[in-house]
Amino acid sequence: MFETLKNAFKVKEIRKKIFIMLALLLVYRIGCYIPVPGLRSSVFSEYVEDGGNNFLALMSAVTGGALANGTLFALGIGPYINASIIMQLLAVGIPALERLSKQGEEGKKKIATYTRILTLVLAIVQAIGVIINFASTRNAINFTYFWDQEWLTYIYMAVVYTGGAMITMWLGERITEYGVGNGISMIIFIGIISTAGNQLIIAPIQNTVESGFSASTLVSTIVFIVIAIVIFALIVLVDLAERRIPVQYAKQVKGRKMYGGQATVIPIKISGSGVMPLIFAFAIISLPDLFMGLFWDGYSSSWYAQNISGGTGPWAWVYILVLCLLIFAFSFFYAQIQFNPEDISKSIQQNGGFIPGIRPGKPTADYLKKISNRITLFGAIFLSLVAFVPSFAFSFAGAGYVNVFSTTGILIIVSVALEFDKQLQSQLMMKNYKGFLK
Repeated sequence: MFETLKNAFKVKEIRKKIFIMLALLLVYRIGCYIPVPGLRSSVFSEYVEDGGNNFLALMSAVTGGALANGTLFALGIGPYINASIIMQLLAVGIPALERLSKQGEEGKKKIATYTRILTLVLAIVQAIGVIINFASTRNAINFTYFWDQEWLTYIYMAVVYTGGAMITMWLGERITEYGVGNGISMIIFIGIISTAGNQLIIAPIQNTVESGFSASTLVSTIVFIVIAIVIFALIVLVDLAERRIPVQYAKQVKGRKMYGGQATVIPIKISGSGVMPLIFAFAIISLPDLFMGLFWDGYSSSWYAQNISGGTGPWAWVYILVLCLLIFAFSFFYAQIQFNPEDISKSIQQNGGFIPGIRPGKPTADYLKKISNRITLFGAIFLSLVAFVPSFAFSFAGAGYVNVFSTTGILIIVSVALEFDKQLQSQLMMKNYKGFLK
């Protein structure tokens, strides 16, 4: 990857795209530190970081701590991600959207427009919900800034947070258009990296200045780095693993020309569904704690963290079991959405292809479905291990390093970094082809 970056900076056009991407990401990070007048950020920080809610902690890590601080970009890219997921699910269940998704660029533009509209709606709903709940149950808003008018305060902050979410979406789309890679993924990536960097670099420096140098801290940091390198290497190994199903195309004579006769493969990745099963699983399993913490006066979310989600309480095994079942369920659900054996079998048959040893038609679809289910099973087991193993492994470096990288954050970092490397390689290849043609 470092060699790819080195070669990319030698090309003027790609170097310009990288600088544009970095500038837009800098604008996003500045927005993550802009405070909202009238908001007590300490209340947000206490609930998100110390409340034991895994999903809110994940969303805070994705936004680079903006959610925990209640800043302008507190909602981050969350509304857009939710809107994209909803549109994907609707495209499967609604025939009109499914046809629209298969109409090429025009269809993609219309779906993108619908996604933006849905993002705006979700951002408004989330902003109002967060503001009202925190204001009523946790006294997070100072109404004296707005002449003690609650309705004016709610409208103002809803507009501010909705605007922040829409600006974040706009920055992501501009990175995709003028930069390198997917802008939304890069915003999530930089948020997680900044959160980890704060705990790995800034926090130890502050502790050293306040308490002096400690050899144990240095040893713990070295142990953490070694464990992190091993975990990242294993995840990269699994992320790149795939099952390649050979496909042979028969020769066809059309007029005076002969077509086909070539061999290709159908690659099926072990982690083809990415981190979405983990995000969905953490979101659903955190709903009880989220709703009780927001609507139940006097409820302490630390009880849920200590007895259920913390991994040490008497009911921790229930949490682990339910989380694994949710990961398995969403892994198979996403596999069915992304990989349709019937469509692939029909496409192979229409182009005169076949899988060696398998008859075309329904036998091919059944064979692909069986292979997909097996690989999805191993992918679900892998995600279940990733959900628990990193935190356990990082605990050997000390309690302060357990939450530096969330389990989902590790997968996001790996997948985005690999995708960024592929994008750079493809742009370098296109540049080389252009030079050859000239």
